[in-house]
Formats: sequence, structure tokens, C-alpha cells
Amino acid sequence: MTALKKAAEEGAKIHIDHFDEIDDLEKVAGELGKELSVAIRLNLDSGIHPQWSRFGFNLESGQAMDAVRRIQMGGKLRLNGLHCHIGTFILEPDAYKTQTEKMIRFAYELEETLGVTIEYLDIGGGFPSKNKLKGTYLPPDVSVPPLDTFAEKVSEGLYNALKPGDFPKLYLETGRALIDEAGYLISTVFASKRLPDGRKSYVLDAGVNLLFTATWYKFTIETDREMQGLGEPALLNGPLCMNIDVVDDGILLPPMKRGTRLILSPVGAYNVTQWMQFIEYRPAVVLVTETGEVELIREREDLSDLLRRERLPERLRLA
Repeated sequence: MTALKKAAEEGAKIHIDHFDEIDDLEKVAGELGKELSVAIRLNLDSGIHPQWSRFGFNLESGQAMDAVRRIQMGGKLRLNGLHCHIGTFILEPDAYKTQTEKMIRFAYELEETLGVTIEYLDIGGGFPSKNKLKGTYLPPDVSVPPLDTFAEKVSEGLYNALKPGDFPKLYLETGRALIDEAGYLISTVFASKRLPDGRKSYVLDAGVNLLFTATWYKFTIETDREMQGLGEPALLNGPLCMNIDVVDDGILLPPMKRGTRLILSPVGAYNVTQWMQFIEYRPAVVLVTETGEVELIREREDLSDLLRRERLPERLRLA
């Protein structure tokens, strides 16, 4: 409840995920002595499967309507928004049209049956970047629809479902689509070996400790030098002592010398927030400006960063 209370005090938008959270927020409203404006999270069938049904209240089963009735019954919360996030890396723009139309129809149902006015719709994120999902054959320029297409489908949903003169605020959470292609990782080859199956393995100083999304995406790989020789099946392994530390398990590469630098992209979404302190210290992050200047925005870690929050009980200290 601490986080909810802080959000309420700071005027943050609160999107309720479950019935227990309604109870918590009513307690917060009582402590603060004021009515809180809230939204509820919906999950619905937009045509994307498997459906993301874990988050929020289901629309089709009537659970979402039950949640709104519960909010009204408590008398301490005021519903003014609807939120829905249909998934991640969605490649079907029509899903957003379906989602938008369903959310608007539900908003009108609330207005007609319960007198609730919905002031804003948050249709979440899931918009794809120009990354390549593993298992896809076509390149991202072909397989990933442009953002304009998604915008057109959302607009169609709005125009189809909204009544004339109604203009609720629209929020979009376009994180990956905005930031993914801004991120690059520069790594170095520090070893190579021939595997029993004949493939060449190149060991990099960066692995899944820094590239969490390597599990799902096949990055674009560039080098810092012109390469000579024929390409052969190869793996890119990281420095971790785990067999799963594979950045790319199926790539054709010419012979690469130790010290060759590889530039992997796009890696701007989720990797920095999900990287881990395991085996290797996390590297520095720099910003390259529009004019080509390089600015340090995060320092490289060292042992002190690992030990900063560690505490040794007095009884275990050596005399």
C-alpha cells in the first residue's frame, strides 16, 4: 500500500489490476481524506493469441463490469479511465482497432448503465520496433508494419466507435517502438573455438547478462572492420559460465580475429533495465549526440557497486 499511497499523494494515474487493489485504494482514500480518481485495467479478446489475460479484469466475462460496480459501491474512488495492454511486439495493427472499439463501447455501457463518465483511454503498448523476432523469415522492413499503420487502425477504431463530439484523451505507451532502435551494444571478440558439430564459436565480452532480449530477437550484427573470407555457420557466445549464454546461435560469419569489435542492434529496449550483475561488471553507457559528441551517462561498474549494500554482521568479523 505504500506505493499506492505515494501515487495518490503525487497525483499519478492509478490503474487498478485486481479486486484486492480496490480494497487497498479505499483504505488509502480514507487515510488521505479524499476521493481518488482511478482507472481499471481491462483484458479482452483483440484477436491476438495467446490472449494476455493475466492483467486486469476480463471484459467479455463481465468481470470488468463487476469491478466498476464494486468501485461505485465503496464510494471512495471515482472511475475516470480505462486501460488495456494487449501484448508485446504486436504485428497485427487491426488488433488495436478491435481493442479501441471494445474499450469505447464498454465506456458507453458504463455511462448508460451506471452514469460513469470515462475521461481517458490508455491503450497500452506492444508496438513493435524494427527488431527481428527469432523464427521469422522476412526482414523487419518487410515483416514489421510501419507505425503509421498502427496509428491509422487506432484512429479507425476511434472514429467507428465514438459518438460525434466525444473526444476522450488517448494515451499510448510506445516504449519499445521509440527507444529500441536508439540502442547499440559494442562488444569484442576475445576468443574463438571449433565446436564438435563443426561450427565456429566466437566468445564475446557481452552475453545474455547484458542482452536479456537475445532470447527472442536476432540482432543486426556489424563489425568495426572490413571482413575477408567466406562465411561459415557460427555461434556468438557470451562470457558467462552457462551453456545458455548465446547471443546468436545461427549466423554466417567470415573468420574473425581476436579483438574484432561487433556492433549489435537494436538493443535499446529492456536490456539496460533487465541486465544483471553476474560474472561481468556492467559496462558504461554513452550518448552520441546529433553533432557526434560522446557523453558519458552511466559509469562502468566495479566491485564497489556489488558490495555497496552488503553488510557483514559484527559477530562474523575477524578480530
